[in-house]
Amino acid sequence: MANIENRKFIALDISGKNYLSWVFDVKLHLSAKKLRHTIEEDNAASNEERATALIFLRHHIDDGLKYEYLTVENPLELWQNLNDRFEHLKAVILPKALNDWS
Repeated sequence: MANIENRKFIALDISGKNYLSWVFDVKLHLSAKKLRHTIEEDNAASNEERATALIFLRHHIDDGLKYEYLTVENPLELWQNLNDRFEHLKAVILPKALNDWS
């Protein structure tokens, strides 16, 4: 239970249903912590910055995803893996949202 209280926002669901809002929340929080560069290509992040970002990312994903990506030690690699897995949801969710807003 303490794990839930320490989260800054809802963890990424294993189904990816909250992927878009999760991406937005992660980018905001990493920017506020001055760690956003750790999930960008060709970054010069220190080992400490990478570790801090990885801990943050792993803390905000479903336990099933944590287990699946257990061997990933780089926040950029984890970010890209999750993007590859859930990016297709943008094509499903965004057109529906655009129709709902019209």
